[in-house]
Amino acid sequence: MTELLQNYDLMTLFIVSFLAATLLPLGSEWLLVAMLLNGTSPLPCVVVATCGNSLGGATNYVIGRGGGEWLNRKLLHIKPQRLEQARNWFNRYGSWTLLLSWLPVIGDPLCLVSGMLKTPWLRFMILVVCGKGLRYTGLMLATIEMGSL
Repeated sequence: MTELLQNYDLMTLFIVSFLAATLLPLGSEWLLVAMLLNGTSPLPCVVVATCGNSLGGATNYVIGRGGGEWLNRKLLHIKPQRLEQARNWFNRYGSWTLLLSWLPVIGDPLCLVSGMLKTPWLRFMILVVCGKGLRYTGLMLATIEMGSL
């Protein structure tokens, strides 16, 4: 694993972060923490993880915008109750809920519902990048703090 982190660190982080926000049930946080503890520069890690995860969320948005519930059943397999929960949140609080797109379980459906409800693209991207960027920044700061103990 150390060899993988040394040879493909930022590219691997981008891919894992992207996939974590789309089809595969995995997280990218562990890789970010491992890379930071391995001495990789924090700022590029946060930027790359944020970009990958945001583009993964954008993929869900495009799926929602283009095919909605049919594509969700075929590709994402998000449970109907999760999708309904996301739709209810979105209808209640509006596009600001996209700041929570980084949350496990609800984040992917929020991006999908946002596409289905045709949230303007720029607004979607700004809110998703901010939410996911804040999450990775917080994780980076916590890792640095814990690593210095």
